[in-house]
Amino acid sequence: MVLEFAASERSSVGLEWELALVDADSGNLRQVAPAVIEAVADDVRHRYVKPEFLRNTVEVISDVRRTVPEAIADLKRGIAAIHDATGPMRVDLMGAGTHPFAHWSQQKVTDKERYATVVDRAQVVGRQQIVYGVHAHVGIEDRAKVLPVLNSLLVYLPYLQALSASSPFFGGDDTGYASMRTMIFQQLPTAGLPYQFGAWSELERYVADMLHTGVIDDFTEVRWDVRPAPHFGTVEVRICDGTSNTFELAALGALVHCLVEHLSGLLDAGRRLPTMPPWFVHENKWRAARYGMDAIIILDDAGEEELVTDALPRLLTTLEPVAERLGCAAELDGVREIVRRGASYQRQREVSRAHGGGPVALEAVVASLVAELHAGRPLPAAG
Repeated sequence: MVLEFAASERSSVGLEWELALVDADSGNLRQVAPAVIEAVADDVRHRYVKPEFLRNTVEVISDVRRTVPEAIADLKRGIAAIHDATGPMRVDLMGAGTHPFAHWSQQKVTDKERYATVVDRAQVVGRQQIVYGVHAHVGIEDRAKVLPVLNSLLVYLPYLQALSASSPFFGGDDTGYASMRTMIFQQLPTAGLPYQFGAWSELERYVADMLHTGVIDDFTEVRWDVRPAPHFGTVEVRICDGTSNTFELAALGALVHCLVEHLSGLLDAGRRLPTMPPWFVHENKWRAARYGMDAIIILDDAGEEELVTDALPRLLTTLEPVAERLGCAAELDGVREIVRRGASYQRQREVSRAHGGGPVALEAVVASLVAELHAGRPLPAAG
């Protein structure tokens, strides 16, 4: 088969943010996404708001933009439209990789054939997907660059995963992971890390085989942590947990934006892109999901290791000139603020400890996540 790759402006950017709909009083999930979508249908901002897999979820999306700040402004418009609709329902928005205490058995799937197919095929694994993520698209102007850039991005996934980790709790328990979402989502067929294809024809063969055997009905059902998005002409990075606020989302978006442009520039200069054996990529993913900001990650194909927070400053210094060109220098600098304040999973555990642990503490965790979304930035834990 021929897998066409759409024309796209180099380093254009788009962001997608999955958010939970929670009860304003109890903090539990509410199955009101269809009502929210209907309520915003006549609003000029409706194009920024989309339904998702579960009825407790909405997604806000940006238009195709030149800069991360422009994309974030679109997401804020979508958030405002949702808040206008949910206020009378006593429903609020929460951003995280998982809901801390809601049980998967009580959640309802959005009435859409593709979602019903996921549940029918994956069964209990499909029904357990009370998970929320952030996806970042970056335009690639030449199809020949797509797979080299994708393969090289795998080296940097643990940075993104550790910084965004926001799912320590699931089903009322502390899982011991920084990103439990990672472990849950990768159980779906075609989810997880991508194959490191060396040629576009190999990707086409893979897609043809998956279509022929009925594994997928179209390419969008390939749910890799980073994947080509041929219909948009982008590389899509999907590793990040859902964020609780636009400040951190902007920082993560800037990091992705700069990484893709940096790697594209190295290709233009005839440079070899860094890559890593699949066994190191898999190990890094597990370490970042388990330990988050305390992960000792593998840096290169030689197996050199370093604490992720010690390795980050060098990466940010490399990317700073790129950020200046892309108009996201302040947003990229926000990565340092995440390191200083702690990632979301760390703040959530701090809130839980401050409230003594247990069910009441997890209600306080939800309240803190809701508050951060309204504030647009991380907040200190309050006992």
